[in-house]
Amino acid sequence: MKIKIGQIYGIVGGLFLVAILITSSGSSSSPSAVATSTPAAVVTTTSIDAQAESAVSSLTTTPVSSEVSARVKSLPVEQETLPAPVQTSPQFQYYAVTSVVDGDTIKVNINGTVETLRLIGMDTPETVDPRKPVQCFGKEASNKAKELLVGTKVRLEKDSTQGELDKYGRTLAYVHREDGLFYNKYMIEQGYAHEYTYNTPYKYQTEFRAAQKSAQENLRGLWSPSTCNGDTTSDSVTTSKPSAVQSTGKYYTSSHYSAKYYYPESCDGWQGLSDSYLKSFATLEALLNAYPSRTLSPQC
Repeated sequence: MKIKIGQIYGIVGGLFLVAILITSSGSSSSPSAVATSTPAAVVTTTSIDAQAESAVSSLTTTPVSSEVSARVKSLPVEQETLPAPVQTSPQFQYYAVTSVVDGDTIKVNINGTVETLRLIGMDTPETVDPRKPVQCFGKEASNKAKELLVGTKVRLEKDSTQGELDKYGRTLAYVHREDGLFYNKYMIEQGYAHEYTYNTPYKYQTEFRAAQKSAQENLRGLWSPSTCNGDTTSDSVTTSKPSAVQSTGKYYTSSHYSAKYYYPESCDGWQGLSDSYLKSFATLEALLNAYPSRTLSPQC
């Protein structure tokens, strides 16, 4: 049987296509092997299609080589990143109280150095100021401070609104005992100290003022009529006024330089004033002529 020229070209083209497919698939078969496995005289379009289909099938079924598999296994696996553990806050540092100067000033050993602390927001009657006599309820406040603080440890709380030091170079702080007692507030609440604001409001101002109100309403400590009746500017040593003194005038005041108030005879606050400084006047005008800066006591 004669093969036409066109058929020859078709056969050759088909063989060329098969050779390309087999080469792309990495198959071990070669174009020459395919060519020799089928006589040219009997190659048909159907046989060419079958070979092409076989070549395509080999592309999808060829297993992954061991080298490629090894490379895949050697790739690093991304590990899950866990958040860093939350660090707990350090425990409070406590310092030993070495001595009590008075109710609002103490000395504390801070890492081997004894520092003087002026306690924020409170003011107790004077006991050690050489410029002033021992004031009413000063000894009681000082003794209470010793009872509460000597031999204990305290933690210090600073207040950025007040700065680090006062004008005398003392460290400004609140103090808390190890058992949680807030000393500054306790002394005000129990009537051993007045609430005290120096120039600018401080952190616990509202709380301390409420503590003072409670002490006043309940007549605790220095607010009691039997002690200072709220006026600690007088000398701590007070005695009952003799009847002669009580009848000599209708208005009273203290001549002490720190005194601020005057008292009508009907207001018993004047009876807490020290005899050493007590001044009486028959009229308010006479008193104000002698002490023009005096104002009526809030107790009256």
